[in-house]
Amino acid sequence: MALIQLAPDARPTVWRGSLDWTEEGGSWQPWRLPPDRIATAHAPDLVTRARMPAGVRAVVRTDATALELRTHAVDDDVTSLDVVVDGALWRRTALTSGTETSHVTLPPGAKVVEVWLPQFGEIRIGPLVLHGATYATAATDEGFRWVTYGSSITQCRSASGPSETWPALVARRLGWDLTCLGFAGECHLDPIVARAITRTPADLISLCLGGNIYGAASFGARTLSGQVSGFIQTIRDAHPHVPIAVISPIVSPRRERLPNRAMMTLDDVRGAVTDAVTTLRRCGEARLHLVSGPSIFGLEDAHLLLPDSLHPTADGYRLMAARLAPRLAAIAPARSR
Repeated sequence: MALIQLAPDARPTVWRGSLDWTEEGGSWQPWRLPPDRIATAHAPDLVTRARMPAGVRAVVRTDATALELRTHAVDDDVTSLDVVVDGALWRRTALTSGTETSHVTLPPGAKVVEVWLPQFGEIRIGPLVLHGATYATAATDEGFRWVTYGSSITQCRSASGPSETWPALVARRLGWDLTCLGFAGECHLDPIVARAITRTPADLISLCLGGNIYGAASFGARTLSGQVSGFIQTIRDAHPHVPIAVISPIVSPRRERLPNRAMMTLDDVRGAVTDAVTTLRRCGEARLHLVSGPSIFGLEDAHLLLPDSLHPTADGYRLMAARLAPRLAAIAPARSR
């Protein structure tokens, strides 16, 4: 039996879901936007969110009897660390600020182990250490590659854990290789995000657009549809044959008819996103699809919102995953099914 250490910069890597890693103070920092271009974001909060490892996980086939992982969290906003064994949650460990090492005993025999980093909170890690292992190999190749972009409702801070955000649940159900670009409060069609998606291999791309744009009034009636259209076309130029699904905002009862600072209600924003997609489809974008947000989470589901009437609860995210999985699977190329 041996002790095996798996660092994020090893090749082939067992770590999935990040766009890059940088070494900082003897630890590795996961990035969900390219660190070499992050200064061009000109948005400090987006930079902070890009350092949060939503959807980043190790996937390893091994006979190890235990694992350990050193983490360093910047503050107490960090959520939990999930260990999944053969597809089922094995251990969930709450994390706090500072440096700590999580030790998890594993069941005997050969198995696939997934270690999901927190979906919220800025964190750096040490190598994944496997105890009592005779082998450890990457348990997945790139497989069917799914990139999804959105707001806090894609980052899913209030999910039960990082393996139970709606993107994680959909990816685990369908066996897809997830790259989650959910940035809480920071989904504003930023050019750095569009460029990141153009540089990321993908077999399906989904874009959940409009919630943050309403909240921050970052675009108005004159500009929103055009900005959505331009964002999609930038991605399309790099991925000419990849299906793109655009998900309009889910329901938020307090905001449906309440004008924001740009004098747009949430329903107006939903209409502008819808108009951009339908116009592009009329222009020949046959691989562009619209998913109505209220069909995924509607007024009848409002009891599954937090008191802010905006963010789903953990059960709300499970409901979104259950409804989105078959919708996205139907949009994906047949080989993914």
